[in-house]
Amino acid sequence: MDPARALKPKDKPRVERQMPYICDSWWKGREFTSLVEMQASALHWCREVAGRRKHRGLDGRTPAEVFDQAEAGMLTPLPAAPFILAEWSRAKAAPDVHVKCGKVLYSVPWKLIGSHVDIRATATMVQIFHQGELVKTHVRQDKGRATDIADYPPEKIAFHAKTPTWCRQQAEQTGSATTAVIAELLDGPALHRLRSAQAILNLAGKYTDARLEAACRKAAAAGDPSHRTIRNILAAGLEDTGHERPTGDAGAPAFLHGPEQLFADVIPFPANATTTTGTTSTPPAARHADADGGEPGAAS
Repeated sequence: MDPARALKPKDKPRVERQMPYICDSWWKGREFTSLVEMQASALHWCREVAGRRKHRGLDGRTPAEVFDQAEAGMLTPLPAAPFILAEWSRAKAAPDVHVKCGKVLYSVPWKLIGSHVDIRATATMVQIFHQGELVKTHVRQDKGRATDIADYPPEKIAFHAKTPTWCRQQAEQTGSATTAVIAELLDGPALHRLRSAQAILNLAGKYTDARLEAACRKAAAAGDPSHRTIRNILAAGLEDTGHERPTGDAGAPAFLHGPEQLFADVIPFPANATTTTGTTSTPPAARHADADGGEPGAAS
């Protein structure tokens, strides 16, 4: 049967008009025990019954005659591969180099960030096109995300290439102190501290493995084996300085400038000029009266 065309309401009735004839002539009154038996019966009916009846719409000719004369020579061989159903959609590449197809995120080359792409999704694969050119192919998934590390920018690729396993192996080649520092950083949620571990190991390229090992040992002894501390130790060249002070004050710094310097910035408290030790002060009015030889408060 021919497919009905869009916006052609008379196509479908013409196709379905044959269904009552098929049901009454071939299907009605028959029972089939298997699909193979049904297919063989349908093929025999098409060739020997339906194909050989004289059709009024064909000017009295049979469908088999018309097919042999007009249609048989126009047929082409079937394609080698079956037709594949595909769903097309359009999406925009996000800053994380992924596009959404259904419920899954698929990565695209990072240069396409912000660009619109066409997505062809089949039952087995997802193909992504940009301006008609195939740029990425993924195996189709039901959920989650499909990411190809090669789609990230070069600096992101370097981050993902230096995995926690790589960091531990590189630290073992540097020394035991570096190994302990990296192991402590990567203990637990490694991805959150992976960048710090990579940064510590990259210091060996700027300095040397021996200096990095000494700096890690010094930072670990100080109780702060972080990238910032190790970097500052190396920058100041303090990785060979001893940690313990030869004092019994737990390493507290001593003040050796003497009491004069200790209180040099203290403002002295002003002394009371009217107070004399061991004597009683006399009011000014009384002193004036004594000087004149009279009683205090007497009129002259």
